Amino acid sequence: MRFVFASYVFTKEFNSPEAWIDRIKAYTGILEALAKNNQVTSIEQIDYDGEYSKGGVQYYFKRFSKLGLLFPRKLHGFIKNQKPDVVVIQSLHFPLQVIQLRLRLGRNTKIIIQNHAEKPHNGIKKYLQKLADRCVDAYLFASHDLGADWVKGSNLASVEKIYEVMEVSSVFSPMDRIEAISKTGVADGLIFLWVGRLNANKDPLTVIKAFLRFSEINPSAHLYMIYHTDELLTEIKEILDSSPRKDAVSLVGKVPHIELQYWYNSADVFLSGSHYEGSGTAVCEAMSCGCMPVVTDIFSFRMITNNGQCGLLYEAGNDAGLLSALKQTLQINIPEKQKLSLEYFRANLSFEAIAGKIQEIAASL
Repeated sequence: MRFVFASYVFTKEFNSPEAWIDRIKAYTGILEALAKNNQVTSIEQIDYDGEYSKGGVQYYFKRFSKLGLLFPRKLHGFIKNQKPDVVVIQSLHFPLQVIQLRLRLGRNTKIIIQNHAEKPHNGIKKYLQKLADRCVDAYLFASHDLGADWVKGSNLASVEKIYEVMEVSSVFSPMDRIEAISKTGVADGLIFLWVGRLNANKDPLTVIKAFLRFSEINPSAHLYMIYHTDELLTEIKEILDSSPRKDAVSLVGKVPHIELQYWYNSADVFLSGSHYEGSGTAVCEAMSCGCMPVVTDIFSFRMITNNGQCGLLYEAGNDAGLLSALKQTLQINIPEKQKLSLEYFRANLSFEAIAGKIQEIAASL
């Protein structure tokens, strides 16, 4: 089959194809896996014009004006010239453009839209999403329940078009733990890792409050926190400074993404406090390195953890619930959970698994 991937977003901060492809490698790995059995083209929009090939995928870099993306006649003409069997559009937030795309392509080409954490619109945009729904053959959501919310809100007509497919995967893999620790220098004992922004949605405050109480029960436990924004850093430091167990938490701060592989492979358990996620890249990355997830009971994390079979789930914002989950780590077989996490990742969350699902869905339309 001929696949064309495209979006209606221009990212002016990048002007190098190599840098851009490296930036989105957690996504392009899916295209490369799909290209092993299909013809795959991806249209990218950065501050560069030209062509680029990598991993069997043909990339075309285009620059369009804002008006040219609102009424994308040239982009749609280029897509049509590729003679695609399937077009995959990124994000459900461009219903007007999707309607125009259907009019340009006709009914023989299948249109699939990939959700990227965006939520349903209201008002006139909701009306446009309902109209665009008639033009779309399938939707890909990291969790079927996330897609069902769009149906409940009447933005989409039926759950029959919704398929459960992860939006990104992990470029990381298991490595020798001694080698990893030689890079990270983590302490001895049971090692926990948290990765994310220090904002209210990621809820590091709940995580820290519960972990400090847990460290009183298990003094050998240690939490390392990696973050690249610091919205709640002042509040976090206040909590730590007031606790006699503050040394149980290390604020690592920002590290280059490529170095996260060492951290995931140094940890036993991955923690998350997220209230909402469109998928869960950090959890996926952690599981790809064999970390056991202890994460919030939200739609996307249920999917990523096989409904908690790979680890433990707790109610978002509930530090008592997280404390209870942390206590369970003292009784359960963590190595067995780590093994389950890695096996589930490879079978359902890897580039090859995601590409296989997309190909199967496209063939069924």
